[in-house]
This record gives sequence, C-alpha cells and structure tokens, in this order.
Amino acid sequence: MPMAFLEWLTKRKKPISQMTRAELRRQELLLEKDRNQLLRKVTKLGKDKQELFDRGAKETTPEVRRVLAQEFEMRTTEQLMLARQLNIRSKEMMTVTRLRMLRENADRAGNRSKLGLISESDMLRLGKLIETDAVRSEIYQERLDEVLAIGSEVDEGALGLSEAGESVLGVWAKMDEGIIQDAAEGFDEADRTVRERHAAEEG
Repeated sequence: MPMAFLEWLTKRKKPISQMTRAELRRQELLLEKDRNQLLRKVTKLGKDKQELFDRGAKETTPEVRRVLAQEFEMRTTEQLMLARQLNIRSKEMMTVTRLRMLRENADRAGNRSKLGLISESDMLRLGKLIETDAVRSEIYQERLDEVLAIGSEVDEGALGLSEAGESVLGVWAKMDEGIIQDAAEGFDEADRTVRERHAAEEG
C-alpha cells in the first residue's frame, strides 16, 4: 500500500516538479492496485448485503431475522468505511495521474510546462482536499484541474467523465428509481446513448 499521500506531498525529499515520469507512474500503479482492492471489497459487501436482505425477507423466525438485520448493519458500516477509503484513494490516483500527464507533456515539449508552476501551498491544499471525506471525486477533479491549470495540455478524454459517461450514470439512476426495471433494457439504452454521443462528436 502506498504511503499516506499527504505525507508523500509534504515530507518527500524530492519535489514533485522534479519527479520523473517513471517515478510518478510507479506511485500511480500502487494507488491503482490499492483502489481496485478496495473496489472489490465494497462490491462484495454490496452482494453480501443483498443476500442477507433477501434471506431476511423470506425468514419468518423473529430471532433469525434479528441476527440477519445485525449482519446487514455491520456490513453496511464496513462498506461505508471502505467507501471513504475508496474516495480518498481515487482522489490520490487522480492527482498522480494528472501530474504524470503534465510531466509527459513537459518532457515532449522539452520544458517544464505548467508542472513547474505547482507551488508547495497548492500541493498542501490538494492534500487537505484529498483527506476531506466530504469532497467527492467529482468536486475534487474540478479543484485539481484549477490548481494544475491543465487547460488543453491533457486530452479531453482523460479529464474525467464525459457526457457519454454521464449518460451511463443516468441509466443506472433510472434503474435505481425503478423507471427501468429490466437489466438488459438498461444495458441497451446505455450502449445506445454512448454510441450516439460518440457519433455526434465525430460528426
């Protein structure tokens, strides 16, 4: 597991602006591995909760139901704790990925580009945003891009969730609300919407 990110920002011997692409990439891979492990755990807990809920719905013995309800609550608590860690890890990975992209662009251009303009105070501010649980990844992404002043230096496809991606979230929201009840229908709508948006962009 990678070291605490705020510690990495504030106590490192080598400033981020001097890190090589390889060094940034190594940290990025560590963060990605840790994030994926958290994601798998959160997903498994969600499945476990669904099974417990279904069992409880069919159970008629009050004592058994109480145990199942307790198990459901415990897994929910664990899921929330892991979800907070996942939120932090996602923001950390996003930060390192942005810095690596800037470094790659700077190396190609033969200069430091905007990477050399990242101040220590900016990095400290990012560290605090990363560790603030209430700051979700989407909001953090906006703050991060403001600090790094990425502008046109990073391909638009790497800046985060596109309109096509947002449309997939919209389909899932419809399924959550029961507007779309068939999983196959939801998949077809998501796939169609993404294809249409890509076609519109290319046209």
